[in-house]
Amino acid sequence: MKILVTGAAGFIGMHVARRLLQEGHAVVGVDDLNGYYDVSLKQSRLRELSGFSGFRFERLDVGDGAALAALFSVSDITHVVHLAAQAGVRHSLQQPQAYVHANLAGFTQVLECCRHHRVAHLVYASSSSVYGSNVRQPFSEHDSADHPVSLYAASKRANELMAHAYSHLFGLPATGLRFFTVYGPWGRPDMAYFSFTRAILEGKPIQLFNRGQMWRDFTYVDDVVEGVVRILWQAARPDPAFDRSHPDPATSDAPWRIYNLGHQQPVPLEQFVATLERCLGREAVREYLPMQPGDVLQTYAETADLAHAVGYAPSTPLEVGIERFVHWYRDYYA
Repeated sequence: MKILVTGAAGFIGMHVARRLLQEGHAVVGVDDLNGYYDVSLKQSRLRELSGFSGFRFERLDVGDGAALAALFSVSDITHVVHLAAQAGVRHSLQQPQAYVHANLAGFTQVLECCRHHRVAHLVYASSSSVYGSNVRQPFSEHDSADHPVSLYAASKRANELMAHAYSHLFGLPATGLRFFTVYGPWGRPDMAYFSFTRAILEGKPIQLFNRGQMWRDFTYVDDVVEGVVRILWQAARPDPAFDRSHPDPATSDAPWRIYNLGHQQPVPLEQFVATLERCLGREAVREYLPMQPGDVLQTYAETADLAHAVGYAPSTPLEVGIERFVHWYRDYYA
């Protein structure tokens, strides 16, 4: 297969592309290498992929419809894993235009190219953030997700609805994966575990919002990649049991599907910090702060649907995943 991976220089994109290359597929990676965080880290990820003969990289912005269409026209792409996006809940409070461009306009161009080139399956990244003010735990794909509390979350929910429209109108098989707090080697510097590690090693305080009273369903990146790759080969199909009078938010009579992709084990933030302290061999200086706008108290994934569909079963304990990240961090940053 020839697979387009957007956001290939990103955290999850690099891991997904590497896995597909290891399985012998040809991968076309695209990324605009924007300056949201350290570009040299993105370039280092690309160097990890450049050793594979089946990898080709194109620097482009998925919001550039002409450039993306030109790439599709000469690449014979069969499948698409769309991971390019403007990430970050808090950043969306300061730079909303970046989310409109990358997450809405960019996704529109991806959908158009998939439609016109009859891609066999589009798998795209959504987020646990879409559950917003929903307090029912665990989060289920079959519950409503129409009350986001940040523009980032709203843009991801919009992606799901946009994909449904294309699936309904043009028969495009599309699957959205709601990621839950992905962590691991080659991670994003704006994520809490990454910034905590840097601060602890430098002897600086770490900021714990809501005074540390938060829970996250931390999901190791290898488990995420396993879920992405497994679902990629199982194109979304219409649900024969779909009832329009009582529509299920996770399925459709179009070839469209939504799945949670998490560890299904929420961890208290204080426990997470303690695990990080043990792996680093240093204690953190804690700074307790109020709840931040756009944040949610807890994320907790119900993953039974993905387990039933492709046998998804996350297997990496938090202690193992954090230890692997710390080992990579010490090695990468010397």
